[in-house]
Amino acid sequence: MTTMTPPGIADIHAAAALLSGLIVETPLIESQELNKRFGARILFKPETLQRTGSFKFRGAYNKLSSLSEEERSRGVVAFSSGNHAQGVAAAAAMFGVKAVIAMPADAPAMKIANVRKMGAEVVPFDRFRDDRMTVIRPYLEEGMALVPPFDDPAIIAGQGTIGLELMRQAKALGVSLDAVVVPCGGGGLSSGISVAVKDASPGTAVWAVEPEHFDDTRRSLAAGTRVSNEPGHASICDAILTAEPGLITFEINRRNLAGGIAVSDKATAQAMRDAMAYLKLVVEPGGCVALAALSSGEIDLSGKCVAVVLSGGNVDFGTYAGIMAA
Repeated sequence: MTTMTPPGIADIHAAAALLSGLIVETPLIESQELNKRFGARILFKPETLQRTGSFKFRGAYNKLSSLSEEERSRGVVAFSSGNHAQGVAAAAAMFGVKAVIAMPADAPAMKIANVRKMGAEVVPFDRFRDDRMTVIRPYLEEGMALVPPFDDPAIIAGQGTIGLELMRQAKALGVSLDAVVVPCGGGGLSSGISVAVKDASPGTAVWAVEPEHFDDTRRSLAAGTRVSNEPGHASICDAILTAEPGLITFEINRRNLAGGIAVSDKATAQAMRDAMAYLKLVVEPGGCVALAALSSGEIDLSGKCVAVVLSGGNVDFGTYAGIMAA
């Protein structure tokens, strides 16, 4: 894999071999109540149960593994609202290298605390006024290696291991998946999973789901070129609020995705309540948008078998309690 070459299925298999024994192979679970509601068999992949509470450890560890020992010795730097930060911090601790993470000052306190607990240095910034690359540039100039949140072949390949797992698990259940529905920020998760899914089952549709007003991937797919989100909007889905799709991720997604779906914060909050009530899982807002998309009417569910990725469960207690009590 060169720096800008999109990863292929061989790269995802290599990442899976590397991560074997280090990650949790999260199960496929289902709820008869939700199956009945949607008129379909819905299989959930809860990356909430993954190391660091989200899928991000997969890509972060794979990226750090791709660096030379000399590169790692100078330390790594990243920017993240929280889940990628925790994945990088955990991977860096395992390699015994220094990690500096630029994080929005308004990121969930739990995510910031967890990153510090794992030994990484946190550099706060204003997500609306500060340029992230400007914040981390001094560390790059010192020689630290950048671990991007999504637009990197090794990151994408690591996230793609979820697709390998869910297709293997579905086969073991004796089911053929009609669709796979995936939360989407910059597109690392959806693009990686799509490569693995399409390799195993070309006829399976893969959908990316984003918050309303942050649906840059949905609009980019419709336009055939990358477009950015308009400023001035907010969402409870802090984990997936990106400005525009990545170069590499969009190149993969435009080939593989059936389309994108935008969901409201209200629908996402209801999906979080459903995850708690019927799956007994704590899912953060950004991690629950794919479940919210099932109520959108945009995916043909009738009589189908659909996999839904729940990508993370790192949410502050107060935020979660407020959503559950609504």
